[in-house]
Amino acid sequence: MKKMPVRTCVVCHSKIEKKNLLRIVCNKDNEIFYDPTGKANGRGAYICDDPKCLDAFLSKNIIEKAFKRPIDKETVEEVRQKIKEQLS
Repeated sequence: MKKMPVRTCVVCHSKIEKKNLLRIVCNKDNEIFYDPTGKANGRGAYICDDPKCLDAFLSKNIIEKAFKRPIDKETVEEVRQKIKEQLS
């Protein structure tokens, strides 16, 4: 039986299988985007699909802590829209 990779939600710190988490990526060009495939190159931050965790991640500067740099509001809104499209 194959071992499933586990990651930690950066908001609630729950350990969940990687395939059940949402991945936000910061690539080497400092672009931040939602990665629905979970395979894009760059530093990834994982969050569970709980709406509370998603809102906290995008609104309480947890996203800035995760990527260790300031992030403009337009980028945060783009990520929010992409995730909402995916979850709909």
